[in-house]
Amino acid sequence: MSTETENSMPAGTDETPGNTETAAAGAPSAAEVPGSDDGIISTVAVPHRDASNPVLEMRSVTRRYGKLTALDSLTMTVARGSIHGFIGPNGAGKTTAFSLVAGFLRPNSGDILICGRPASEGVDCRRGILGILPQDARLPAKDKVGEALTFYARLQGFSAAAAEAEARKWLERVGMIQSWDTRCGALSHGMSKRVGIAQAFLGSPRLVLLDEPTAGIDPANAHQIRELIRTAHSEGASILVSSHNLAELEALCDYATILDHGKVQTQGTLAELTSASSEIRIQTASDAVPEEALANLWAVRTFTFDKASRTLTVTLTSGVTSPEPCINEILKTLIQHNVLIGGVSKGHGLEAKVISLNSDSAAGE
Repeated sequence: MSTETENSMPAGTDETPGNTETAAAGAPSAAEVPGSDDGIISTVAVPHRDASNPVLEMRSVTRRYGKLTALDSLTMTVARGSIHGFIGPNGAGKTTAFSLVAGFLRPNSGDILICGRPASEGVDCRRGILGILPQDARLPAKDKVGEALTFYARLQGFSAAAAEAEARKWLERVGMIQSWDTRCGALSHGMSKRVGIAQAFLGSPRLVLLDEPTAGIDPANAHQIRELIRTAHSEGASILVSSHNLAELEALCDYATILDHGKVQTQGTLAELTSASSEIRIQTASDAVPEEALANLWAVRTFTFDKASRTLTVTLTSGVTSPEPCINEILKTLIQHNVLIGGVSKGHGLEAKVISLNSDSAAGE
């Protein structure tokens, strides 16, 4: 029961979907690459998201496999300086979109721009700009880890010595330098995934596509990969990342696109998608809340109190850009009325948003 009150890899053109051997898309010149320090921690300031300067634009992109439409007029933009989440159930079209950007597939219609250059230019618009970790990427089983990554770096234009140094740097960052002389076929799934992450970041590309980067990884290594993503972002990379781990995306991303059946369901900042700046939940240990006092607070537009769960849900007044001062006032009011506080959360969570959209989509079919 509740009450409610209102107060007024080298890019290619393979047309066959499926597993793809990893290969990075290229390395910028030294003048184009932001500086970085070895190690997982960076002291470089995190870049601001610049929506006026996109690194990736997909304009009304459609891709079909026979009679199946995998992407249906997909339009989305990845802003420079963003960690952009790409969300959707299996079969939504995420991997197809990644393959189109990487050049593994061609669209049936629509335009793709990578740092302002048409993707139709092929390798030339990707080398030095794009790195990618495909979802089911496979390393060459007979090659040693160090040899494989050095080879990928050489493909980008690094000299032999510089390629080896670059390979060693990124293997250090993913905690795999001890496997330099290990054959790729002898690696576990988790170890292979970390090597794949390393190749995606070779040359510090401007745009990195990560398709399920922590799938099948143990918690400790998944944490290390998330920290690596944050560090690469702080050093200038813009990142498009797909994952079924919505809590992970909520912690990493500043913007997200939610896809289903090849169509965009919604997109926006994480605050917009989760209502983090307009809705708060307060877990109490009391059977009632001071309704009149809450209704008189300027920041409170509406509120509901669920007596069964003892949860107070507050919708803030339109125009509130920073919810923290409002939260302080609400908590102060509750405490003054002897309401015991168990916890506070902002918004409803990304998972709730995705489930709601999926339910709406299913209902409309």
